[in-house]
Amino acid sequence: NVEKSFKKLNFSDYERPMGIQIVGNNIQELVQAAKMAESVQPDLIDINFGCPVKKVAMKGSGAGLLKDVPLMVRMTAAVVKSVQLPVTVKTRLGWDDTSKEIVVVAEKLQDVGIAAITIHGRTRAQMYKGTADWTLIGAVKNNPRMTIPVIGNGDIDSAQKAVDYYRRYGVDGIMIGRAAVGNPWIFRETKHFYATGTQLPPPSLNERIAVCYEHLLNAIVWKGEKIGIFEMRKHYSNYFKGIAGIKAYRKKLVEAVSLEAIEQHLLSMLDEKATDEK
Repeated sequence: NVEKSFKKLNFSDYERPMGIQIVGNNIQELVQAAKMAESVQPDLIDINFGCPVKKVAMKGSGAGLLKDVPLMVRMTAAVVKSVQLPVTVKTRLGWDDTSKEIVVVAEKLQDVGIAAITIHGRTRAQMYKGTADWTLIGAVKNNPRMTIPVIGNGDIDSAQKAVDYYRRYGVDGIMIGRAAVGNPWIFRETKHFYATGTQLPPPSLNERIAVCYEHLLNAIVWKGEKIGIFEMRKHYSNYFKGIAGIKAYRKKLVEAVSLEAIEQHLLSMLDEKATDEK
């Protein structure tokens, strides 16, 4: 019932299919969270057994449950029984290199009723370093005991890689995470590459600016102008990656403290492009 968290349950029908993810280290509290999430009628409830950040994992939540698989299984079973919606899980290969037990863990979670599992190809100890190991994700998918969908995650940063890994490891789906931040076009690019085997041209500067600006306006509506503008600063590099002269404009955008100033800088980017083309 924390207002900041409860606000995250707001969504619109156009966003469906929509899942709400819950996280915790206490069975009763996680069940309560699942019921609260179910009350707004998403399409599924997802349990986060994969978050590696210290404030989550070291308190026994997220990837921290990989150190106590029996508790993870009991917690999952309790959530599955408490709601009518499909329950899915996102997790990692294990806590560290000595405990990559995801093949067995996936079986146990399936046995207590989850509808699908998403696996990030790293351990908690790796955080986001090194390379994701998709061989173990493939081992889960190819386990004859597994009947639920297996979704692979980790290091998918291009359409070609998404399609390649989807086909190579035989998974039922691909989850794209960090690579979509500031680059929402990766999804249409992936679908196009899957259908045709060819690459779409990158988004134009006009489209990048339009989507970036829409993102900013939504952030301001959601969190207010001050916080919306502040939190938007981390996204400019991704939205305009590869654009000539972006370093100077990024500096101006990051330093801007009003919506009007940001609008002016974005318009200046378009004007400069038009001048260069002439």
